[in-house]
Amino acid sequence: MKTPLTRSAAALGAVALSLSLAACGGDSGTSADAGTAPDTECPVEPDESVTSSARIAWQAIPNGDVVVKDLGLLEACLPNADISWVQAASGGDVITYYGAGDIDLGLMGSAPATRASSAPTMRDVDLEVIWVHDVIGDAESLIVKDPAVTDVADLEGATIATPFSSTAHYSLLQALTDAGLDPAKDVKVINLDPEKMPAAWQGDQVDAAWVWDPVQSQLLEDGGTRLISSADTAEAGRPTFDVGTVDRAWAADNEDFLTMWARVQDHAVGLIRDDPTSAADSVAVALGIDPEAAEAQFAGLGFLRAEEQASADYLGGKLARDLRTTAEFLFEQGEIDAVGPQSQYDEHVDAGPASRAGQ
Repeated sequence: MKTPLTRSAAALGAVALSLSLAACGGDSGTSADAGTAPDTECPVEPDESVTSSARIAWQAIPNGDVVVKDLGLLEACLPNADISWVQAASGGDVITYYGAGDIDLGLMGSAPATRASSAPTMRDVDLEVIWVHDVIGDAESLIVKDPAVTDVADLEGATIATPFSSTAHYSLLQALTDAGLDPAKDVKVINLDPEKMPAAWQGDQVDAAWVWDPVQSQLLEDGGTRLISSADTAEAGRPTFDVGTVDRAWAADNEDFLTMWARVQDHAVGLIRDDPTSAADSVAVALGIDPEAAEAQFAGLGFLRAEEQASADYLGGKLARDLRTTAEFLFEQGEIDAVGPQSQYDEHVDAGPASRAGQ
């Protein structure tokens, strides 16, 4: 066994536990706010007939969802709807909010979406994936402190931080397993919200972290090195995505709302692809960074227009198969109780909103 890197003291375990409990729904994560540009014009014909009440969970990730929120696009296009936004630190938070009945729609990674489609989580929540906010590449990576670490296998004995129940957590487990390390024995993987990572990093409480921007960039600027990214794990056959999800019972009663939601999401994707400088202004507000840095982060993600999303390569077929592949790996790791039949994952993906938005 290699010489261990920095090992956490018992105090760190207590800190990690408290952070884990906080991630289950502390006051700081449940404050609601609206788009910051209420005078934005709707880019399509507004629908004044929709009077739904919608509570939407968002995350500080450089994609179209934060553009929609910052510009107030949904509010502009559905002027008679009651819309509120709730920030979440990770997909695990979003599932918790769903389980508590606190939200109707929410962004989460494909790994949390898989959990929500598998036992035991699916007994508590009933969601479906209706959008692909982004295809994750270098935007999520394993950042290491010691420049002498050049391979994942070199992390034996290390303390590695990641937000549990996230796509980053899933990719980390896969990378460790592929490197011949047992995630439960050969390393210490701790649950840490992204905003807590820089302090733990600077305090030498962690040796590495698999996380997304803007924290990823902070760790790189603080001397870290990217060892492997979600682009690499995707090439190994386990792609990850940030997806838009909705409570299925709510969705059944709010088709017109979801159609407009998908249209403004598609508009935001178009801005990122065709006018990234403008889109970066909104991302900069959400992430608290300079617009130039926000625009640079787009390169770590892939963005799909509605028509592409509704195709057989994504929401129209393959994404549901990717969810089941993810479930098989999570089951092997003891993260879920069972892997359902493919039909179970098929019914938790709906290409309808994207298909209507792409027409």
